[in-house]
Amino acid sequence: MWNSRTKDDLMTEVWEKLDCENVGAKEIIAIETVIRDVFGEAAVDSPMTIARLLADEGAELRHSEIMKLWLERNQETVYAGVLRNILKLDSFERALTTIADLDRARNTFLSDEDKTGIRLVRETALRGKQELKAAAEKTRTPETAARNLEIAEWLTLWLQSPGVFDNWVRLRLRSKDFIAKFGQL
Repeated sequence: MWNSRTKDDLMTEVWEKLDCENVGAKEIIAIETVIRDVFGEAAVDSPMTIARLLADEGAELRHSEIMKLWLERNQETVYAGVLRNILKLDSFERALTTIADLDRARNTFLSDEDKTGIRLVRETALRGKQELKAAAEKTRTPETAARNLEIAEWLTLWLQSPGVFDNWVRLRLRSKDFIAKFGQL
């Protein structure tokens, strides 16, 4: 059915058979399907790569559709790069760094109006809090349990009021209660 011998030629041939001047998500998906059928899954390029090839052939691109398709498919990868291994809560110092990293990610997603990113930052912090509480219940050393519960409280406060966390934690670290429990940092 298809005359092309190379993948790039096949992409162009499919686009020409679709008989459309501009290309968006629907056309990219159709081209991917043919490439998959002819050359196999491993041969399928990203929507951006296909769009670039077609643009070079004269296609007008519906950029927003193509970008949305790419983001939908790579969403987990995009966020994983920011949030993977972010939780380091085994000491007060590392917990402070982790919360600062979470806050930077949250602020980036807020400025981009990225609701999914904001939600994932929040879920990551909640997961860290739950893991700390579970570890506090399982540990045999009271010092480790107390530290885990303290850091879980820090995460609670950050989740509730990220804007006041920095000032609050500075005061908390200098408080008599904290120093009596954990010493000075």
